[in-house]
Amino acid sequence: MKKVTGIGGVFFKCKDPKKMTEWYHKHLGLETNPYGATFEWYEGADSTKKAQTQWTPFAEDTKYFEPSTKDFMINYRVENLEELVKELQKEGVTIVDKMETYDYGKFIHILDEEGNKVQLWEAID
Repeated sequence: MKKVTGIGGVFFKCKDPKKMTEWYHKHLGLETNPYGATFEWYEGADSTKKAQTQWTPFAEDTKYFEPSTKDFMINYRVENLEELVKELQKEGVTIVDKMETYDYGKFIHILDEEGNKVQLWEAID
């Protein structure tokens, strides 16, 4: 079973997310939006399978990364999230919350071996 297919996003804490987003736009040319920046790319040689990776700064006091105490969280793109969650549960991996479904995909959070919160995303591209 194929598990991770790519990086879906990089999220980090900072003192002022708006100023951080503006800095990256001004100095590194990121095309920013209210959520940070979105990088579009194609999966492999098939130019019809567009995908994206999200870059998002969060306020340093955000609770979104809890129960992890780390200042970052990585989102991994996956295939067949429901089956993957069943497999992870059998392997004793900590599942933080319930799967949520939106018009752009399914999400769930897990903890890795060192307590880093990891977001898993089955995208609807």
